[in-house]
Amino acid sequence: MTGTGTWSDPKRPLYAPAQMNPASRTGIIGYTHVLSDDGQSALVEFVARDAAAFAPILADKSIKSFRKGKDKREDIEAEFRKHKKDFSFENFRVIAP
Repeated sequence: MTGTGTWSDPKRPLYAPAQMNPASRTGIIGYTHVLSDDGQSALVEFVARDAAAFAPILADKSIKSFRKGKDKREDIEAEFRKHKKDFSFENFRVIAP
């Protein structure tokens, strides 16, 4: 997690933009997250139109990352449940403009 919790710097997952521009079609254009059971990390889904927007996230070795269409949903859910015992994709929806 990052951010100070102010309006201009809200608490959010690392790599999530502080301010979203609904008209922008570059970079991360949407995300959703839930806090882990210990409250120290987040389980996040990022949305971007261009795969290049994910490069910094995928390069960060401190982050366990998965890619839709490449990794199995069951594997992702199993890993997420290590950090959030009642995690379900049924309650994990992202809406992007």
